[in-house]
Amino acid sequence: MLAACAGPGGGRRGTVAGAEGHGSISVHPERRGDVVLTALSLLESKYRYGGSHPQSGFDCSGLVAYVFNHSARQRLPHNTEQIAQLSRKISRRQLRGGDFVFFNTLNRPYSHMGIYIGEGKFVNAPSSGGRVRIDSLDNPYFARRFDSARTLFSS
Repeated sequence: MLAACAGPGGGRRGTVAGAEGHGSISVHPERRGDVVLTALSLLESKYRYGGSHPQSGFDCSGLVAYVFNHSARQRLPHNTEQIAQLSRKISRRQLRGGDFVFFNTLNRPYSHMGIYIGEGKFVNAPSSGGRVRIDSLDNPYFARRFDSARTLFSS
């Protein structure tokens, strides 16, 4: 279902060391709504591995990087593992709109991600030949592969 969503350079295993969130990025919580609205505005954009723009398509980390650059004025790497490293872990029940959800889809942690929009749902660019869409954390595919909830937003 998911094809190589880790983005360019996603094969650098071991660089995350558990992705403990040692980055220094802090986004003001006022930006949460902008992040969610920007992500929703990109629904139905096509999937393209390595993609990072609405006209050419997105992969999962390209979508996240584009959304945060355009809605929160925060540049992020085009790589799921690196984004995980820059963010801090939160509990699943602490998830709020604009936070990240990570999944183990390629037999390695942080190989797929999406932007949480509330009510157990997230926006993601899920697969080759697919389109940016909303999925549920309760979807059996994603529920089995859920890795962690993470955020860049300050408390």
